[in-house]
Amino acid sequence: MRRQTLRADHLRFVREAPRGGVLHCFLLDCSASMLAGERLALAKGLLIGLFDRASAARAEAALVCFGGSGADVRFGPAVPRWWNERWLRPVGGGGGTPLAVGVGRAVRLLEDSARRRPAQQRWLWILTDGRTSDEPARPRDVDQIVVVDFEQGAIRLGRCASLADGWGARYVTAEELIG
Repeated sequence: MRRQTLRADHLRFVREAPRGGVLHCFLLDCSASMLAGERLALAKGLLIGLFDRASAARAEAALVCFGGSGADVRFGPAVPRWWNERWLRPVGGGGGTPLAVGVGRAVRLLEDSARRRPAQQRWLWILTDGRTSDEPARPRDVDQIVVVDFEQGAIRLGRCASLADGWGARYVTAEELIG
C-alpha cells in the first residue's frame, strides 16, 4: 500500500461568504410636507445612491413608502440589480404623515426577513421631515436604525432628532449624506 503525502498545492483556501448578509429597509415619507421645498425629490435622489451602495455590496434592499393614510412595499426585499430613477418617478406625495403605519409595515417586512434569514443583519433607514405627531415604539428585529432628517426652513420642530434619540438610532441630515 502506497502512502500519499499531503503537499501545499493540495490545499485550497476558500473564503467564506458572510452567512446572513444585510437587508437595508428604506422607509420613505411621501406625505404632503415632503413636497415642499422639493424634499421628496431630494429623498428620491438620495435613495438612488443608497440603493446603488446596497447593490455594490450585494446587500438586499426594500422600499416602504408611507403617506396619506397608508404604507406599502414598493420594492424587495431583494438585491437591487437594476435600480434606477424610473422606479422612483411614479412615487408621489400627498396627505398626512402616518409614521406609525409606515413603521408598522416596515416592521412586518423585517420580521418576515428575520424568520427567513435569522443571521441576516437588518437596517432600517427612515427618510422623513418629521412632520408628524406619531410616536411609534422602537422596532424589534432591527440591528441598526438611521433617521435621515429632511426638515428645512427657519422653523424646525426637531422631531427626527427626538425620534433618533428616543430609539438610540443614528441621526443624520440629508445634507450630510449627500455632501
